[in-house]
Amino acid sequence: MKTILVAEDEAGINEMICDYLRALGFEAISAFDGIEALKIYRTRELDLVLLDIMMPRLDGTEVLREIRKDSNLPILMVTARTDEGDTVLGLELGADDYIAKPFSMKELAARIRTVLRRSHPQAGPEAKEADNQILVQADLVMDRIKRSVSIRGKAVDLTAAQFDILEKMVSSPGRVFTRMDLLQAFQEDPYEGYERSIDVHIKNIRKLIEEDPAHPEYILTVWGVGYKMQDSK
Repeated sequence: MKTILVAEDEAGINEMICDYLRALGFEAISAFDGIEALKIYRTRELDLVLLDIMMPRLDGTEVLREIRKDSNLPILMVTARTDEGDTVLGLELGADDYIAKPFSMKELAARIRTVLRRSHPQAGPEAKEADNQILVQADLVMDRIKRSVSIRGKAVDLTAAQFDILEKMVSSPGRVFTRMDLLQAFQEDPYEGYERSIDVHIKNIRKLIEEDPAHPEYILTVWGVGYKMQDSK
């Protein structure tokens, strides 16, 4: 049974989400402020955190910052639909995805399942073939089975969303991807309005793999369209 921490300060919303998740077969744990959320994170085995940005005592961005110091635990951030600044900040700090209020329980369940599936992938027969397991572009090496990445011989830690985006691009070097193309790498049913989150994910990936993120050699911007992986061949 997957365990989900629901960090939401509004008691009615928290209870409704937890009841719904339990009905779906998840174990749901409630936290009503940021301090409590961090305490639970440090004392319980969790599979995902549903993290509201606006919480008392310690806001969601600080909770996210603390978790990302030592863990790639999947985090689905909850924001107000009009708070684009909070959304960008959360993604820059390493949130896997976000969902904007108001949202339906069906949409929430779909997003949770997608994030969990990315973080606990089931390798199919085709992925187990040696020729398909390792992807290489210049000094960038990806192992699809181990979901590991190294650049210039040094391992780098990516979130599940970052790995899926990078894998899609490395698999097709030279191809130009729109933001919606890349969104589909980690959302089975991409929602309109979420495309710009790709820019933040790309920015974070560049920080990890590029020697000079301001002048990237791997992930190139195609103005007016999207991004592409430089073909090293």
